[in-house]
Amino acid sequence: MTKENFKKGWMLFCFFAKIGCFTFGGGWSILAQMEQEFIEKQKLITKEELLDIVSIGKSVPGIMITNISTIFGYQIAGWFGAVCSMVGIALPAVVILSIITLGYSVLKDNLWVASALRGIRAAVVPIILSATFSLGKSALKGKLCWIICITAAGLCYFTTLNNIVIIVIGIGFALIRMGVLKNGVH
Repeated sequence: MTKENFKKGWMLFCFFAKIGCFTFGGGWSILAQMEQEFIEKQKLITKEELLDIVSIGKSVPGIMITNISTIFGYQIAGWFGAVCSMVGIALPAVVILSIITLGYSVLKDNLWVASALRGIRAAVVPIILSATFSLGKSALKGKLCWIICITAAGLCYFTTLNNIVIIVIGIGFALIRMGVLKNGVH
């Protein structure tokens, strides 16, 4: 492990531990913060690279944001970055959930806690929408992408097809289109 990867790994641990402690709204709101920090500020990756990482992270079993953080960490600082990112994002949740579990019976019926959670849920929606629109601009380039997106949304909303089947259909359309273009058929 190089000194540079050690520094990057520590930076990744601190970033993911910080957002793991103070981020509400799950993986999508964390992605918005990753985009802001690593694409806009530090310019470590592009939006397209983050979208590729998200695609892979969502496609494998496990917790989406932990998968994404691990893959991202590996891309930035090798295996050490992967471990630091994974521990950084998971550790706050484990600690916070352990504490909440101890006091859950008292908290679950508390009117103040219920009101605070309603406020958090309402505030998280714009954060998630911001990440969706920002990353969507990079993902939806060209007519085929729009057709796949609209078709997938329709299949999600109007059918009971499994999401994996919908993803495989999208991959199939893109591969068929690539094959058609490669063979010169337009």
